[in-house]
Amino acid sequence: MLESPEQRFAALREFFPNAKQEDWRVEVAGQRVQIIKKDSVHGGILEFGTEIVGAADHSIMAMLGASPGASTAVWIMIQVLERCFAEKLTLGDGRVKLKEIIPSYGQSLVANAALCQNVRAETAAILNINNIPQ
Repeated sequence: MLESPEQRFAALREFFPNAKQEDWRVEVAGQRVQIIKKDSVHGGILEFGTEIVGAADHSIMAMLGASPGASTAVWIMIQVLERCFAEKLTLGDGRVKLKEIIPSYGQSLVANAALCQNVRAETAAILNINNIPQ
């Protein structure tokens, strides 16, 4: 935010050396917000997490709060799918496809230790990680 346009473009050229300044313009991509939830004791409580909010008809969804990272991105996308396409996930073949993509979908890794270990082992094998705790 504190960089001049020239400094921003210099940073871009580190990744794309052939960039021409006349071909680029700055666009506002979004703004980080925090959530204040109603509280009967304090009036409002500042939340630092991430929350999905949307229209009652599920025609639009938005994420509010902290910037998502790898630790929350999949959870957020699943929440959006479940809210926007609930009927396809319960009546259609959407649930089958989602379980194909995420075999543990709909199951608790907390309640099912064997499933948790299996998911960890499969993930570790794919990522070539050899020191997963048992």
